[in-house]
Formats: sequence, structure tokens, C-alpha cells
Amino acid sequence: MDYDTLLLDREGPVGIITLNRPPAHPFNYPAMDNLAKAFGDLENDPAIRSIIITGSGEKAFSAGFDIKSFGDPLNTWIGRYGHILFRRIECSAKPVVAAINGFALGGGFELALACHFRVMVNNETAVLGLPEINLGIIPGWGGTQRLPRLIGRTRALEMILMGRRINAQEAYDWGLINKISQPGEVLTDARDYAGALAKRAPLALKAILKAVVLGLDNNMAAGEEIELEGADMVKQSKDAKEGMLAFAEKREPKFTGE
Repeated sequence: MDYDTLLLDREGPVGIITLNRPPAHPFNYPAMDNLAKAFGDLENDPAIRSIIITGSGEKAFSAGFDIKSFGDPLNTWIGRYGHILFRRIECSAKPVVAAINGFALGGGFELALACHFRVMVNNETAVLGLPEINLGIIPGWGGTQRLPRLIGRTRALEMILMGRRINAQEAYDWGLINKISQPGEVLTDARDYAGALAKRAPLALKAILKAVVLGLDNNMAAGEEIELEGADMVKQSKDAKEGMLAFAEKREPKFTGE
């Protein structure tokens, strides 16, 4: 399938979605639809085990909501669309790595927050922020919920209420990103993460992601039940047997997702 607003590539077990509405890759209706369909293509492809989302060029990951194309940013349908799509990414059974190659603002930052891992280039243009307050509106695609869960209430409120933007070093110090990348290396670093994840047992990855994401939505007791459910599911799998056998034989396991 061809996409008008993004590029979709497969590199072995890694799928790469590159947002491509230069120079800032903002989201309009086609861009949202393209992202949903491309992500679905990779989710439903059994050969793909991990996913990278990035922006083309060296300036922007995404500027987020395109007011000129979308119209009213307070439109309830638009907000619901973003919530559904980004929650789908967050709840994916396949780990998703955001390769933040430039600034990620508003909805672009909210997309990165929905990913499981984040690597970010360290340069003058690469900043993260939720500037909606400056327009008299609020983040509408999950930013008020995911950011506090990742960096704590105090720092999140400072970013959201003050419209503060932070660079890669601050994001790393606050635990918001996994790795600081040097210019030109962000996609390479993201490939390293995605490639390593693609070698893990798919069923175990799925169970862990479910336990962590849904566990954070519930109390401790409910989270433990989700964990136990996942443990019961994977312990009878062929991958579990292969993992144990490979350990005993002192070799690398070959997981098949069965």
C-alpha cells in the first residue's frame, strides 16, 4: 500500500514508519489515517517483531496538530481519534521505539509518549514540549495523562502549565528518554533497540507489555493478576521450552512466537 504522508519500510523483523509531511510533519486527517493504517500493516505482519516511528529529515519528529488543516482543535471527534490511535500504539503487542530526530511538540510529543522506548538526537532544534497552554487550549491526545506517569506530577505540570520545552539532556535526566543520540545517529540507535527487541520471545514481550501498560492503569493487586495471567500463558509455549533448552546448551535461543 502507498502512503501520501509517510514512508513505510521493513528491515528484516523491524518495521519503520517515517512521518513525511516536511518540514514539520504535522498531523492532518490523511496523516492520521496513514499512521493508523501503516501501524496496522506492521502489527498484522507476523514477520515484524518491533516497530520504529520517526520523522524524515533532521529538523522535526512532528509538530503535532495541524490547525490549518484540521480546523477546530477542540473538536471532540479529533480528540477521540488521537486517543484511540495513540492508545493502540501504547497497547501494541510489539514494542515501539520513537526515534526523535528533531523537535516533538504537542501531538508529536504525545505520539512519542505513547511509544514504549524513546531515543532523541542531541542538537539545538530537538526539544520536547506541550505548548497548547499558549493557545488557550490543553493537550488533547493523552499528554496530560502519560507525561505525569513518566516523569512525575511536579515536572509534568511545569511543562504543561508553563509550556516549557526541554532538550535531550533534560529529557534523559528526567527519565523521559532511554538514550541521547548524536546528530545523524538517532535512527541507528533506534535500530539497535528495535533489533535487540526483535530477538526476544514475542509471546513474552506481549505479556510483559500488557502487564506494564495495563498494570499502570490499575492498582497493584489488579496488576499482579495481569502479570500472573501472562506468566501462565507463556510458560507452556514452545518459546519457553526453547529458552530453557538454549540456556542449558549455552547457545542463543531461536524464538518463533509459538
